[in-house]
Amino acid sequence: MVPPSFALVRRPSVQPRQWQTRLIQLLRARLGQASSEGHDVLIHAGPGAGKTLGALLGVEQLLREGRLQRFVVFCHRTAIARQWVQAAARLQLELAEWPGTSTAPGLLLSYQTAALHRARLLEQLQAWEPSPWLAIADEVHHLGLDPDEPEAAAWGHAFATLSRTAALRLGLTGTPFRADQLAFCAARQVQVRDGDALVWRIMPDLCVEPRQLIAAGDVRPLEFRFQDGWVDHARTAGDDAERSCISAENRESWRARNLRRAIRLADSSSIAQRVLLQARDRLEQVRQQHAGAGGLVIARDIAHARRLADLLNEQGESAQLVHSLDPEAEQRLAAFQRGEGDWLVSIDMCSEGFDAPRIRVVAYLSTVVTRSRFVQAITRAVRLDGGREASEPVPRHPSYVFAPADPLLISHARSWSLSEPYLLRGRSTAAAAEAGGGHWSPSTPLAAVADGAGSVIAMNGPQLPTFVQQPRPA
Repeated sequence: MVPPSFALVRRPSVQPRQWQTRLIQLLRARLGQASSEGHDVLIHAGPGAGKTLGALLGVEQLLREGRLQRFVVFCHRTAIARQWVQAAARLQLELAEWPGTSTAPGLLLSYQTAALHRARLLEQLQAWEPSPWLAIADEVHHLGLDPDEPEAAAWGHAFATLSRTAALRLGLTGTPFRADQLAFCAARQVQVRDGDALVWRIMPDLCVEPRQLIAAGDVRPLEFRFQDGWVDHARTAGDDAERSCISAENRESWRARNLRRAIRLADSSSIAQRVLLQARDRLEQVRQQHAGAGGLVIARDIAHARRLADLLNEQGESAQLVHSLDPEAEQRLAAFQRGEGDWLVSIDMCSEGFDAPRIRVVAYLSTVVTRSRFVQAITRAVRLDGGREASEPVPRHPSYVFAPADPLLISHARSWSLSEPYLLRGRSTAAAAEAGGGHWSPSTPLAAVADGAGSVIAMNGPQLPTFVQQPRPA
């Protein structure tokens, strides 16, 4: 074995961030000795932290030291696979898409491919023995494990089987949660007390919160603009309509109904239209400092997304509609990343893992109010491109999020920069929470609705220490 090198010597253009250096040290330590922690390492780092590059920096170092001979990257989407290939090329690491050349030290495949070709892959991986290799699971929370039906979660079961002979399994996630309350692969569980009960908690080995990344200048802060307003609901035929203020509604069924009405462009309240036009105006302002900045709209469904794109196009913007049923969606995403067009309008393709640093404004017009989906969508706007890192002060110039003043979305916005624990409570409890049952108590400031609604509720990012609020010296 090549003597280990503990000096992290890097090319000038690829200098590891502080947390990435800690990751490399963690991987080395976990490989270098038998550990009671097992062979799983879970990294919870906010979007824009550099999880892909950090993992590859670790791979490069461990390959150079002779601690690893090969590695396999599993990911959940073609667009994300392309980003892995690009990041590996920066480090001159050969990463071949399976079933590519067998001489490359790295293989890249999707979770779907792993599930469909498990037997063939297993034979190939077993042929590597006894050479040590690393399994990397990107957005690992997709790999759910159901103890009652092990083979029901096909992706998780396939990864667990294929990675059984790996020297180490590295799980990467920006949102380590699942709505179904299942555990997932490459994650340790520890028992903790939750009130009077003992529950299992998914425990990351390294956690990097968005607020830490903001303070370090690695990502942008976010500022929120929630459009408040009244929604009229007819009780029964012939009765007068009953009015409900979006931000002040504490009845869950009414809250959900308010949001469904608020995102409709044809609704008399015009809340969705105001959200969209305010987002467009903000993007015009941002472009005065950031030429080429773009925007992202998250819609409810394809028909809704098409109407939103049409409205933006009518306003003179160049809006591209992308969705999973569009055969040209991947090409449209790549074109937007290269700088083509002003807006992306999507439902499900521009959130998790999608990397486009030019996104500076997000309009969230979806009825999905889970924390993970909301945070994944809005944090598409926190990334920095390499060319602007040297020119902007720390904290960086903010990006902006526009949405109806739904109490749940406001609550998620308050805590988006914090990491919350993932407790594996009973699945029946989880299903009720996901469905939104019970009585919701909004945390909206009373001042926000004192004028009878219709106002915009503004929220800034996390409060930072004064020393990081100063511009960097020239």
